[in-house]
Order: sequence, then C-alpha cells, then structure tokens
Amino acid sequence: MPLTQGTHYNDITHKIVRAARTIHHRIGPGYKEQLYQDMLSDEIAALGLSVEEEQAFEITIDGKNRGWLYPDLVVSDTVVVECKAAAHWLTDEEVVQVLTYLAVTGLPVGLLLNFGQRRLESRRVFPPKRVDEWLRHVAPYLRRREW
Repeated sequence: MPLTQGTHYNDITHKIVRAARTIHHRIGPGYKEQLYQDMLSDEIAALGLSVEEEQAFEITIDGKNRGWLYPDLVVSDTVVVECKAAAHWLTDEEVVQVLTYLAVTGLPVGLLLNFGQRRLESRRVFPPKRVDEWLRHVAPYLRRREW
C-alpha cells in the first residue's frame, strides 16, 4: 500500500511524534523502554486514536507458523510504533526490526522512536515495495535473533 503525501497516515504519524516529544520533554532520557511505551500509549489514546500494545502477529511462511512478532504499539490499525530507550543513535538493525513488522502486519507505515538520547530521535519507516519478497527473508533472520 503506497503512502502518499497529504494522507491521513501523515496526520497520524505527526500526532504520534508530537506525543512522543511531549513525553520526552516531560521526563527526559534515562528510563526503561517500557515506561516510554506505556506513557506513549496513554498519550495516543488521549488524542482519540486507537492503540494496541504488543499485539501478536503470526509469521506464516509456506503455510507454516514461523513465529510471532509483538510490535510495541499499533495505532489506528495503520502505524507500527517501536519504542527504544537506547543510549546510542538508532541503528540499521533497529530499522530492519520495524521493516519486518511492516512486512508481517501489512501496515503502511512504521515509526521508530528513541527516547534514550538528549533529543528524541524519530524515524518514519515505509515497507519494502515487494513485501512478498521480504517475507522470505524474515524467518532466517528471526532464527538468528529474538526480538
């Protein structure tokens, strides 16, 4: 599903990032990821958006269950949100995690948020053009690392 300029996806992601900035300004870095996730969930719900925490998504490849993925938040059945509280800048591995969530969920956009720095770091992530090709690579990667 392509993401086009000016769609409601942009509005939702901007609201989520603003909510994350509000939390980061309020408490700053240094806390565990779960605290930021819980606070962000509450803040998003207060904006009138639906939010699911750690919703289970089954990975099915070639008719077999290959495991489960649990994104931190799914907002309005549209945006996958992954919260981090890392002292380092976001890495490609963390971006791959969100790409994998997008491939498995079929959702159109992801947000990767790092509350662990002096300034909130946010990245909007879009799914690969051919999700079916990406799915072939999910199972081997999951065997190497559990998220």
